[in-house]
Amino acid sequence: MSVAIIDYGSGNLRSAEKAAVRCLRDSGSERLVQVTSCPQEVARADHIILPGVGAFGDCIRGLRALDGMVDCLEQAVIKQGRPFLGICVGMQLMATVGHEHGTHAGLDWIKGDIEPLVIPEGQNLKVPHMGWNQLNIASAHRAHPALRGIQDGDHVYFVHGYHFLARDPAQVMMTSDYGPVDYGPVDHGPVISAMIGRDNMIGTQFHPEKSQQVGLRLLANFLEWRP
Repeated sequence: MSVAIIDYGSGNLRSAEKAAVRCLRDSGSERLVQVTSCPQEVARADHIILPGVGAFGDCIRGLRALDGMVDCLEQAVIKQGRPFLGICVGMQLMATVGHEHGTHAGLDWIKGDIEPLVIPEGQNLKVPHMGWNQLNIASAHRAHPALRGIQDGDHVYFVHGYHFLARDPAQVMMTSDYGPVDYGPVDHGPVISAMIGRDNMIGTQFHPEKSQQVGLRLLANFLEWRP
Protein backbone atom coordinates (compact mmCIF):
# COMPACT_ATOMS: atom_id res chain seq x y z
CA MET A 1 0.00 0.00 0.00
CA SER A 2 1.56 3.28 -1.06
CA VAL A 3 0.96 6.89 -2.07
CA ALA A 4 2.55 8.05 -5.33
CA ILE A 5 3.51 11.70 -5.82
CA ILE A 6 4.31 12.14 -9.49
CA ASP A 7 7.62 13.80 -10.33
CA TYR A 8 7.46 15.29 -13.82
CA GLY A 9 9.78 18.22 -13.21
CA SER A 10 7.05 20.71 -12.31
CA GLY A 11 5.98 20.01 -8.76
CA ASN A 12 6.42 21.25 -5.22
CA LEU A 13 7.51 17.73 -4.45
CA ARG A 14 9.27 17.84 -1.11
CA SER A 15 6.62 19.94 0.62
CA ALA A 16 3.90 17.63 -0.69
CA GLU A 17 5.89 14.57 0.36
CA LYS A 18 6.53 15.90 3.87
CA ALA A 19 2.87 16.79 4.33
CA ALA A 20 1.68 13.36 3.16
CA VAL A 21 4.19 11.57 5.39
CA ARG A 22 3.07 13.64 8.37
CA CYS A 23 -0.60 12.86 7.73
CA LEU A 24 0.08 9.13 7.51
CA ARG A 25 2.29 9.17 10.59
CA ASP A 26 -0.31 11.07 12.62
CA SER A 27 -2.95 8.51 11.63
CA GLY A 28 -0.71 5.61 12.63
CA SER A 29 -0.45 4.33 9.06
CA GLU A 30 2.68 2.55 7.86
CA ARG A 31 1.97 3.21 4.18
CA LEU A 32 4.85 4.49 2.09
CA VAL A 33 5.00 7.79 0.21
CA GLN A 34 6.92 7.56 -3.07
CA VAL A 35 8.00 10.53 -5.17
CA THR A 36 8.31 8.89 -8.56
CA SER A 37 8.48 9.39 -12.30
CA CYS A 38 7.98 5.66 -12.92
CA PRO A 39 4.59 4.61 -14.34
CA GLN A 40 4.96 1.13 -12.88
CA GLU A 41 5.25 2.54 -9.37
CA VAL A 42 2.25 4.81 -9.94
CA ALA A 43 0.28 1.81 -11.18
CA ARG A 44 0.90 0.03 -7.87
CA ALA A 45 -0.11 3.00 -5.68
CA ASP A 46 -3.48 3.10 -3.98
CA HIS A 47 -3.55 6.94 -3.87
CA ILE A 48 -2.07 9.25 -6.52
CA ILE A 49 -1.07 12.91 -6.14
CA LEU A 50 -0.17 15.17 -9.06
CA PRO A 51 1.39 18.44 -7.87
CA GLY A 52 2.28 21.30 -10.17
CA VAL A 53 4.10 24.62 -10.21
CA GLY A 54 4.66 26.73 -13.32
CA ALA A 55 2.93 27.27 -16.65
CA PHE A 56 0.23 24.91 -17.92
CA GLY A 57 1.96 24.19 -21.23
CA ASP A 58 5.28 23.36 -19.60
CA CYS A 59 3.60 21.10 -17.08
CA ILE A 60 1.52 19.10 -19.54
CA ARG A 61 4.56 18.67 -21.78
CA GLY A 62 6.57 17.47 -18.80
CA LEU A 63 3.89 14.97 -17.86
CA ARG A 64 3.54 13.65 -21.42
CA ALA A 65 7.34 13.38 -21.70
CA LEU A 66 7.34 10.60 -19.09
CA ASP A 67 7.01 7.53 -21.28
CA GLY A 68 3.79 5.71 -20.43
CA MET A 69 2.75 8.01 -17.57
CA VAL A 70 -0.43 9.46 -19.10
CA ASP A 71 -1.57 6.00 -20.19
CA CYS A 72 -0.83 4.73 -16.68
CA LEU A 73 -2.90 7.53 -15.15
CA GLU A 74 -5.79 6.86 -17.51
CA GLN A 75 -5.74 3.21 -16.48
CA ALA A 76 -5.35 3.79 -12.75
CA VAL A 77 -7.58 6.83 -12.29
CA ILE A 78 -10.22 6.63 -15.01
CA LYS A 79 -10.58 2.88 -15.51
CA GLN A 80 -9.68 1.51 -12.07
CA GLY A 81 -10.99 4.40 -9.98
CA ARG A 82 -7.94 5.00 -7.79
CA PRO A 83 -8.25 8.13 -5.60
CA PHE A 84 -6.51 11.06 -7.31
CA LEU A 85 -5.57 14.54 -6.06
CA GLY A 86 -4.32 17.31 -8.35
CA ILE A 87 -2.67 20.30 -6.66
CA CYS A 88 -2.48 23.78 -8.23
CA VAL A 89 -1.31 23.26 -11.83
CA GLY A 90 -1.78 19.54 -11.20
CA MET A 91 -5.47 20.35 -10.75
CA GLN A 92 -5.45 22.50 -13.88
CA LEU A 93 -4.06 19.65 -15.98
CA MET A 94 -7.33 17.81 -15.31
CA ALA A 95 -9.08 20.36 -17.57
CA THR A 96 -9.93 20.07 -21.24
CA VAL A 97 -7.66 22.88 -22.37
CA GLY A 98 -5.31 25.49 -20.93
CA HIS A 99 -4.84 28.98 -22.38
CA GLU A 100 -1.58 30.00 -20.73
CA HIS A 101 0.99 31.18 -23.31
CA GLY A 102 -0.93 29.49 -26.12
CA THR A 103 -3.55 26.76 -26.24
CA HIS A 104 -2.67 23.36 -24.81
CA ALA A 105 -4.78 20.21 -24.50
CA GLY A 106 -5.16 18.93 -20.95
CA LEU A 107 -6.12 15.50 -19.66
CA ASP A 108 -9.82 16.30 -20.18
CA TRP A 109 -10.91 14.48 -17.03
CA ILE A 110 -13.11 17.36 -15.91
CA LYS A 111 -14.54 19.47 -18.70
CA GLY A 112 -13.29 23.03 -18.40
CA ASP A 113 -10.86 25.70 -19.44
CA ILE A 114 -7.86 27.24 -17.71
CA GLU A 115 -8.15 30.99 -18.16
CA PRO A 116 -6.21 34.00 -16.81
CA LEU A 117 -7.46 35.74 -13.70
CA VAL A 118 -9.09 38.99 -14.79
CA ILE A 119 -9.26 41.75 -12.21
CA PRO A 120 -12.22 44.16 -12.49
CA GLU A 121 -11.24 47.66 -13.50
CA GLY A 122 -10.34 49.84 -10.55
CA GLN A 123 -9.58 46.99 -8.16
CA ASN A 124 -6.23 46.99 -6.41
CA LEU A 125 -5.71 43.23 -6.72
CA LYS A 126 -2.54 41.72 -8.14
CA VAL A 127 -1.96 38.83 -10.50
CA PRO A 128 -0.62 36.32 -9.73
CA HIS A 129 -2.89 35.81 -6.76
CA MET A 130 -0.65 35.01 -3.79
CA GLY A 131 -1.88 34.65 -0.24
CA TRP A 132 -4.54 33.37 2.10
CA ASN A 133 -8.20 33.37 1.14
CA GLN A 134 -11.40 31.93 2.56
CA LEU A 135 -13.15 28.82 1.33
CA ASN A 136 -16.83 28.59 0.40
CA ILE A 137 -18.11 25.01 0.29
CA ALA A 138 -20.75 24.18 -2.32
CA SER A 139 -23.84 22.85 -0.53
CA ALA A 140 -23.95 19.70 -2.66
CA HIS A 141 -20.45 18.71 -1.53
CA ARG A 142 -20.53 19.43 2.20
CA ALA A 143 -20.71 15.73 3.02
CA HIS A 144 -17.83 14.73 0.74
CA PRO A 145 -15.30 12.60 2.66
CA ALA A 146 -12.42 14.83 1.53
CA LEU A 147 -14.05 17.82 3.25
CA ARG A 148 -14.59 16.25 6.66
CA GLY A 149 -13.65 18.85 9.25
CA ILE A 150 -13.35 21.66 6.66
CA GLN A 151 -15.56 24.70 7.30
CA ASP A 152 -16.82 27.67 5.36
CA GLY A 153 -14.46 30.54 6.06
CA ASP A 154 -11.36 28.37 6.58
CA HIS A 155 -8.29 29.97 5.04
CA VAL A 156 -5.93 28.29 2.57
CA TYR A 157 -2.91 29.43 0.60
CA PHE A 158 -3.01 30.23 -3.12
CA VAL A 159 -0.28 31.00 -5.68
CA HIS A 160 -1.62 31.26 -9.24
CA GLY A 161 -2.36 33.56 -12.16
CA TYR A 162 -4.79 31.26 -14.00
CA HIS A 163 -7.89 29.46 -12.78
CA PHE A 164 -10.22 26.60 -13.65
CA LEU A 165 -13.54 27.47 -15.30
CA ALA A 166 -15.51 24.22 -15.05
CA ARG A 167 -18.20 23.69 -17.66
CA ASP A 168 -20.36 21.80 -15.17
CA PRO A 169 -20.91 23.92 -12.01
CA ALA A 170 -21.81 20.76 -10.10
CA GLN A 171 -18.15 19.71 -10.32
CA VAL A 172 -16.99 22.82 -8.42
CA MET A 173 -16.73 21.66 -4.81
CA MET A 174 -15.39 24.85 -3.24
CA THR A 175 -14.84 28.44 -4.34
CA SER A 176 -12.87 31.36 -3.00
CA ASP A 177 -13.39 35.08 -3.54
CA TYR A 178 -10.20 36.87 -4.50
CA GLY A 179 -10.34 39.99 -2.41
CA PRO A 180 -10.55 41.09 1.23
CA VAL A 181 -13.43 39.50 3.09
CA ASP A 182 -15.12 42.87 3.67
CA TYR A 183 -15.42 43.67 -0.04
CA GLY A 184 -18.94 44.43 -1.19
CA PRO A 185 -20.57 42.80 -4.22
CA VAL A 186 -19.49 45.62 -6.55
CA ASP A 187 -15.91 45.77 -5.36
CA HIS A 188 -15.24 42.07 -5.46
CA GLY A 189 -12.49 40.29 -7.34
CA PRO A 190 -13.02 37.10 -9.38
CA VAL A 191 -14.53 33.96 -7.90
CA ILE A 192 -11.99 31.15 -8.03
CA SER A 193 -12.73 27.43 -8.30
CA ALA A 194 -10.78 26.45 -5.19
CA MET A 195 -11.60 22.76 -5.51
CA ILE A 196 -13.10 20.63 -8.25
CA GLY A 197 -14.00 16.98 -8.37
CA ARG A 198 -16.02 14.06 -9.64
CA ASP A 199 -16.13 10.36 -8.86
CA ASN A 200 -12.70 9.32 -7.52
CA MET A 201 -10.80 12.50 -8.36
CA ILE A 202 -10.42 15.89 -6.74
CA GLY A 203 -8.23 18.90 -7.41
CA THR A 204 -7.32 21.98 -5.37
CA GLN A 205 -6.20 25.31 -6.78
CA PHE A 206 -4.70 26.11 -3.38
CA HIS A 207 -1.74 24.28 -1.87
CA PRO A 208 -2.84 21.92 0.94
CA GLU A 209 0.80 21.32 1.85
CA LYS A 210 1.22 25.07 2.55
CA SER A 211 -2.17 25.64 4.18
CA GLN A 212 -1.29 24.58 7.72
CA GLN A 213 -3.93 22.63 9.68
CA VAL A 214 -6.73 23.10 7.13
CA GLY A 215 -4.54 21.79 4.33
CA LEU A 216 -3.30 18.88 6.40
CA ARG A 217 -6.89 18.00 7.31
CA LEU A 218 -7.88 17.87 3.65
CA LEU A 219 -4.80 15.86 2.71
CA ALA A 220 -5.41 13.40 5.55
CA ASN A 221 -9.01 13.03 4.42
CA PHE A 222 -7.85 12.29 0.89
CA LEU A 223 -5.40 9.65 2.06
CA GLU A 224 -8.22 7.90 3.96
CA TRP A 225 -10.72 8.22 1.09
CA ARG A 226 -11.94 5.00 -0.51
CA PRO A 227 -14.38 6.12 -3.25
